[in-house]
Amino acid sequence: MPPAVQPLRRMPKPRLTGLGGGLFALASMFLLACVCRLLFDESVPAYGLLFLPVSAATALWVRPADLVTAPISVPIAFAVGVLPIAGGSESFGGHVMGVVTALALHAGWLYGGTLVAGLIVTVRKVMIMSRRRSRR
Repeated sequence: MPPAVQPLRRMPKPRLTGLGGGLFALASMFLLACVCRLLFDESVPAYGLLFLPVSAATALWVRPADLVTAPISVPIAFAVGVLPIAGGSESFGGHVMGVVTALALHAGWLYGGTLVAGLIVTVRKVMIMSRRRSRR
């Protein structure tokens, strides 16, 4: 095993419940959106790009019993996180339109992150099933 990989192997593997994974994704995306809002301004592509590693981390860290929750919770986290960067006018209707517009502009990132989470979860499930089958 390469020496650079050894410290990574010793690190504890976080195992989040379905709710914990959803809260992790939600808090991460909201904080990243706030940082994007402070550094840049309104709706920026950096938010969508940051969604991909959060989706991957959520899918990797959720425990095996709750694998199905990761691809469901990450799009919800994306939508909640878009609130700070949505823009729009001061009225409620204007803010809702800003959120809808931001979601439409970032739809590719949203689909991509959901696909990343879905692929990781699928690979993890197949690996778990193959391990169980080989034990028998």
